[in-house]
Amino acid sequence: MNNKKPVTLSIDEKTYEEYRKHCEENGFILSKKVEMFMREELNKKRGK
Repeated sequence: MNNKKPVTLSIDEKTYEEYRKHCEENGFILSKKVEMFMREELNKKRGK
C-alpha cells in the first residue's frame, strides 16, 4: 500500500521552521516524521 494523500495543515510558523530545520540537520524527511508520529499515536490508542 503506497498510496499517498496530500494534506494541508496549519502549523505555528516558528514551530514548523524549527522542526523543518531539525529534520534537515538530521537527514529526516519532514512528511515521514509526521506520518510516523501519526502511526505512533494510533498504536497507543490501539494499545500496541
